[in-house]
Amino acid sequence: MGQLDATWAAGAVAVALVVIPQVWSATRHVVTLVHEGGHAVVALLTGRRLNGIRLHTDTSGLTVSSGKPRGPGMIATAAAGYLAPAALGLVSVLLVERGHTPWALYAGLTTLALMLVFIRNWFGLLVVALSAAAVSLLIWRAPERIQDFAALTFAWFLLAAAPRTVLDLWTHRRRVRTRTTDADVLARLTHLPAPLWNLLFLAITVGALAGAIWLVRPDA
Repeated sequence: MGQLDATWAAGAVAVALVVIPQVWSATRHVVTLVHEGGHAVVALLTGRRLNGIRLHTDTSGLTVSSGKPRGPGMIATAAAGYLAPAALGLVSVLLVERGHTPWALYAGLTTLALMLVFIRNWFGLLVVALSAAAVSLLIWRAPERIQDFAALTFAWFLLAAAPRTVLDLWTHRRRVRTRTTDADVLARLTHLPAPLWNLLFLAITVGALAGAIWLVRPDA
């Protein structure tokens, strides 16, 4: 199988992981893991103190950090969650397509190991531990072509899942009328309406997916 064929095959598997409801109910936990990881990483990068991460059985999650209640650091932290899957997916596609799959795998394993320190519930611990075990098996047991295919599938999965979670956010806000989502937090921090943040998330995540497709086009 050629590189382009492998890329599109990985993309097809990734789309199935997102669009099949019975499968999505399980794979959604991986997106939540990346979402909360995004909050956590940006919180640390902006000088906030990371207090803990929780992953719940209903595929929701919570990352708690302390620091200034307003300002650029808090805004960046709140915005990072829905953008993290798209960003990680795009970077992963770049690494694999450039022949740097081991970098992507070791970076993922390191991040998961660091997240274990901040997990504050048993289900979250289970999700992170299983994810770390899967990445470890790929690194030390799988041949190179399997590593490439798995890493590509994961990358395309995140890129396809990112817009879906943003659309789910839109539906959830309309149905439940909640005011605790990331978009609502950003609305309070910036005075820009939550629907505008929702649209911004959607534009960025769709843009990341389109950018990845452009990168792997035959004449790239």
